[in-house]
Amino acid sequence: MAKIQSQNFCLAFLLVLAIWVSLALCRPLDAEYRLKKMHEDWMAQHNRVYKDAVEKDVRLVIFKENVERIDAFNNGEERGYKLGVNKFADLTNEEFRSLHTGLKYHPSKLLLKSSKSSSFRYGNLTAAPATLDWRKSGAVAPVKDQGNCGCCWAFSAVAAVEGLTKLKKGTLISLSEQELVDCDIYGEDEGCGGGLMDNAFQFIKSNGGLTTEANYPYQGGDGICNKKKAATAAAKITGYEDVPANNENALLQAVSHQPVSVGIEGTGFSFQFYKSGVFSGECGTDLDHAVTAIGYATGSDGSKYWLVKNSWGTSWGESGYMRLKRGASKEGLCGIAMMPSYPVA
Repeated sequence: MAKIQSQNFCLAFLLVLAIWVSLALCRPLDAEYRLKKMHEDWMAQHNRVYKDAVEKDVRLVIFKENVERIDAFNNGEERGYKLGVNKFADLTNEEFRSLHTGLKYHPSKLLLKSSKSSSFRYGNLTAAPATLDWRKSGAVAPVKDQGNCGCCWAFSAVAAVEGLTKLKKGTLISLSEQELVDCDIYGEDEGCGGGLMDNAFQFIKSNGGLTTEANYPYQGGDGICNKKKAATAAAKITGYEDVPANNENALLQAVSHQPVSVGIEGTGFSFQFYKSGVFSGECGTDLDHAVTAIGYATGSDGSKYWLVKNSWGTSWGESGYMRLKRGASKEGLCGIAMMPSYPVA
């Protein structure tokens, strides 16, 4: 009897051991299958097609590494913001930087510009609302997508001009970034090769205005200037002004009156995959991306932040927008206060 019981115990032990080994072996396979399925679903969602199986395998590895890093971040200590798998998930951070930015930032030139005296019409104003969101006033057009073209500078400038036009004329008009990409040759503006918002404002002034998005639609690449379309102006400006550099209070005064073009360092991993919350992640002051400050607010926990409109489509961030921590340093988090400017009518 004892022998039978011993045999039964051994069989039970071996069965449990076999099940445990089987489960242990399956876990990596299940995880691998899950990520492959996740990648397939992601490809369908974003209409991503690879040229061959080799490229797909390479992209799967990058996708897997990004997903795992995003999960580790979100499951770690609470930071006040979350990351998410978006359309950039099969790109390395280096690839992302090269494809989706385009601000031509030169510290020496920025220093020279900040040393020059320039008008700032909002400098003597003290009263500003505690919170402000230009979307609520209808002064912000829907989020656009620059695609794989380094023309963030054009989208930033256009958003600022769209806001000013709405505030001055009462009508929100979607204006043409492609006209700037194709026709603006001021300074160092080079279409998808990068540029600066101040140069874009100068072009719009000298050109007699900017045409509509409908008349000169975005193509996502460099093109030949269509002078006939560019001659049909839908919005005009008389110039632009720079906000005093490294002064978030001055930036707030400007934003309290109109949407403002700003440069940021916006290409770190956390920025690439920002999903929601008040961003307070790691970023420096090596400005490489241009966005538009369209408001500011204070959270229920007392955290102050900027409302930022980006040009990476609605699948990034909070439907294309970001809440960026305010009051981090004199330069502002990610350098947001280093080179703000706005058009004037």
